[in-house]
Amino acid sequence: MARINLLPWREQQREERKKRFILALVGVLVLGVGAILLADQYLSSAIAHQNARNQFVRTEIVQLDARIKEISELKARRKQLLERMKIIQDLQGNRPIIGRIFDQMARTLPDGVYFNDVKMTGQMISISGAAESNNRVSDLLRNLDASDWLESPSLTEVKANTAAGGVDQTNTFQLTVRQTQPAVEGVKP
Repeated sequence: MARINLLPWREQQREERKKRFILALVGVLVLGVGAILLADQYLSSAIAHQNARNQFVRTEIVQLDARIKEISELKARRKQLLERMKIIQDLQGNRPIIGRIFDQMARTLPDGVYFNDVKMTGQMISISGAAESNNRVSDLLRNLDASDWLESPSLTEVKANTAAGGVDQTNTFQLTVRQTQPAVEGVKP
């Protein structure tokens, strides 16, 4: 007898193909989801690593900013110290000159004249005082002009003051004079 298959073989073949297709589709889907999860995990790990590196760089920047601030503070402190040293050196260098100037002022002071106030600003010396007469003020100006350490005396003001009895008369004066250093012989300025 001839073998006749009455079963719907095409139907079974379709069912088998469908099962294989669904099985392949599920396999590809599982592999795709796995690949996506692996890629996501790799990217998350790369992002976390980069964030850690960024945080490290930020902390180093903060430390370097603190060091830069400290360096700028040290530079400012150094500048202040150098300025102080220069002032001290100038004062040390001018100490004998100041003594000479006071000595010259005492030597140029004629009898009957006294100083009330002496102020030195840079090279200019402002003097206020009192004298018995205008002639004594004139003598003071001549003496200051003749000094090697003082030059260009300029009388600013002279006022006559009479006491209550009218017998004693004093003159108050204000003048300015410039400090100078005498030229050393044989040395040209």
